[in-house]
Amino acid sequence: MAWHLDRMCGFDLETTGVDTETDRIVTACVVMLGGKHPTQATTWLANPGVEIPEGAAKVHGITTEVARAEGQPAGQVVEQIIAELAQASYAGIPIVIMNASFDLTLLDREAERHRVHPLTGEGRSNLRVVDPRILDRQVDRYRSGKRTLTHLCQHYDVRLDAAHSADADAVAACRVAWRQATRYPQLAAMTLDELHTAQVAWAAEQAASLQEHFRKKDPAAVVEGAWPLIPRQRESAS
Repeated sequence: MAWHLDRMCGFDLETTGVDTETDRIVTACVVMLGGKHPTQATTWLANPGVEIPEGAAKVHGITTEVARAEGQPAGQVVEQIIAELAQASYAGIPIVIMNASFDLTLLDREAERHRVHPLTGEGRSNLRVVDPRILDRQVDRYRSGKRTLTHLCQHYDVRLDAAHSADADAVAACRVAWRQATRYPQLAAMTLDELHTAQVAWAAEQAASLQEHFRKKDPAAVVEGAWPLIPRQRESAS
């Protein structure tokens, strides 16, 4: 059976900001869907232990006060997220993540911060990721316009309820991946191993191309091409 017709695991984070080294998890969702089985979703609200900037709160709707009053300790949330994703990976289920290098890298740094065994650590080499943004850039590389989840949902005719809530975004990413594999048979024909390996190369190529474009205006521009996890560059904040 083609991978997109079987079970998929969607994952999404909403965070305190966009720095994978220092920002923290605020909300998260892991959702299992497809494969002719009922949809099952687990969501979390974390107390990140730091102030949630006003700009981030406007995006996902969670203020510092709400997170402190209602959120679980961040370390518990990180441990539970990783356990859910590891279980899906062990079962051979692909983890669908829009812009995977952000979510997985931030999760990795949070795991180190809270001394939790990381998802991509020793003995967990069976992780197979599907990233709708990488796929879209590969199969339709010359299309103009943005490639955010909202824009991909519009392009692939996928409903997106409550954008920037972790549960809605996780479900929408899976639906976009399904549409992509349905529209482009070359994606559906790949095994998960082949697709994961191909995305590593595609991400590097896409980053190099984007960097070349940016350097026409800024010779020092650097676009990160590591996928699905960005290697550590500096010590994270404690």
